[in-house]
Amino acid sequence: MNPLDEIVLSPAPVLTEECAPVEKIDGEIRALAKRMLRDMYAADGCGLAAPQVGVAKQIVVIDVDWSGKGSKKNPYVLINPKIITADGPERTTGEGCLSFPGITVEVKRPSHVVVQAQNLDGDLMQYEAADNLLAVCLQHEIDHLHGVTMIDHLSPSARVRAMSEYQEALDAGARPGDVEVEEG
Repeated sequence: MNPLDEIVLSPAPVLTEECAPVEKIDGEIRALAKRMLRDMYAADGCGLAAPQVGVAKQIVVIDVDWSGKGSKKNPYVLINPKIITADGPERTTGEGCLSFPGITVEVKRPSHVVVQAQNLDGDLMQYEAADNLLAVCLQHEIDHLHGVTMIDHLSPSARVRAMSEYQEALDAGARPGDVEVEEG
């Protein structure tokens, strides 16, 4: 199966669900993380949350250092991630999403974030990012675990415009990977 076909598109109900915590990191969870990384790289994405592949579990994969040329630079697998701190001046950045191919929307988020999560070995890790794509990506992907998408951050009128653009993109054949993410 084509990895791009495994990415769930809006308005799939799983994208609006609160995800369950991972109780045990086992072979099934490791296989899911591996599949998510494969799908993210296939779609030229920088992040992917488990609900985006149809699984309502608290798992996120991120690689903001990936060049898109087949080289895996610095992939993170975050299990049961929690935002500990989200502060600093808010920044507005163009965000894309593999579940909303073909559109980019302006989202305002805190510029600094600290996240705690388990890695695939079950160790509790802390990740900190400020004023960069990783800070945006961490917040964007963790939002997915709580049923929140980038569209939910928009005003009602901007949401209507974005959904109209999204439908036009789908009608024109947009698929995951047809996203432009601006690093700002």
